[in-house]
Amino acid sequence: MAIVKICGLTNLEDAHLALKAGADMLGFIFYEPSPRYVSPEAVKKIIRTLREEFNLYGSEQNHQSKIVNRQSFVGVFVNHPPETVRHILDFCNLDLAQLHGDESPDYLHQFNGRAYKAINPRSFKEAEAIIEPFILPSSAFILLDAFHPILRGGTGRVADWEMAAKIARRHKILLAGGLSPGNVAEAIQQVKPWGVDVSGGVEACKGKKDPTKLKAFIQAAKAAFKTVDGRHREGIPLSTALPTHSKRRKK
Repeated sequence: MAIVKICGLTNLEDAHLALKAGADMLGFIFYEPSPRYVSPEAVKKIIRTLREEFNLYGSEQNHQSKIVNRQSFVGVFVNHPPETVRHILDFCNLDLAQLHGDESPDYLHQFNGRAYKAINPRSFKEAEAIIEPFILPSSAFILLDAFHPILRGGTGRVADWEMAAKIARRHKILLAGGLSPGNVAEAIQQVKPWGVDVSGGVEACKGKKDPTKLKAFIQAAKAAFKTVDGRHREGIPLSTALPTHSKRRKK
């Protein structure tokens, strides 16, 4: 199983379409300077509706359990206080936190597998130095974004695929950065990542997805993952779990 994440969702219509089209992870941005920011109150309503309609209520499981056939909801945070992250995760019934700021390994690991780190390194050497402290069984993957000296993702810049491929041979990564329906298959073939992440590449305008682009991206990514050889690479079993933190359905 390989992962397709649709990020920067701001409304129920787009989130519903993403799930229906086969997305595995849906991302909501809680960083207020972002043009794709969405309030916790709005996200709570979106997720509650989707969990009901798609029956996405899983039993409580250890975060190191194996991937199950269900979608996950992700909150994107940038240097938020940890108590704020915890509150929003629980308030919105999110599964995971994506930490896209300057958060430390200690900050990450206090979430016990309910968070993962996003990085945008300049070089392979820098990436390796950054990644190692963040990788533990409880947080077994990272998001690799394109380098930008100022902005925290969502830049539209294409990541360095040659560098990403080197990293993907050693670590489980979600590849982000300038992906689109037109280049995602090539990116998967070259990098062989664990998953891919897109936001701007499937938009009609900032904060609003283009249905045709969104469906085309998911279809192209899923087809490309099926053709990639050696996906069970040494040290990177694709059967490693996405945590399932969803609450049980209330009777």
